[in-house]
Amino acid sequence: MKRPPNVQLTHVGVQVRDLDQMIAFYQKTLGLVLTDRGEYYLGGEIAFMSRNANEHHQLVVASGRRDDPETSPINQISFRVDSLEDLIVYYKNLLADQVPIQRTITHGNAWSIYFFDPDGNRVELYCVTPWYVEQPYGIPIDLNAPIAEIMKITEDLIKDNPTKITQEQWSNQLKAKIFN
Repeated sequence: MKRPPNVQLTHVGVQVRDLDQMIAFYQKTLGLVLTDRGEYYLGGEIAFMSRNANEHHQLVVASGRRDDPETSPINQISFRVDSLEDLIVYYKNLLADQVPIQRTITHGNAWSIYFFDPDGNRVELYCVTPWYVEQPYGIPIDLNAPIAEIMKITEDLIKDNPTKITQEQWSNQLKAKIFN
């Protein structure tokens, strides 16, 4: 069996009861910086936090956690791959293995595949794009398309977004927040 492309655990997302309390806790105790916050597509709000200027988020907290013991507080477990080419390899492997895919999207700053593990935990595989746009942002994308087309579609989708900057510019801005 051929080994799949490199993948690294980069962040976890959790459902929380009190979003503001959790943001304040992680800012104070771990020095995380709020990188983005907005309306969540499942309802409520979502916040992205990091202490690494090269990672948009290392922790994601989303409102809406229920006290139901059957409901997992895990929103998602996310793994970063090295390139769009590697992401497409994983996409094809998931399809070949008949793993049900929840969705494939562009976040503007990343391309992602979402699916569930055998216990029902949501897993994200993603790679970064050359751009940043304010999060949350998610538009469906066809990972069967050629790479050049995926890049063009993504760039066209975000070209008029007033928050669009390069990943490098965004990283430099985050460095200033982390180290000040």
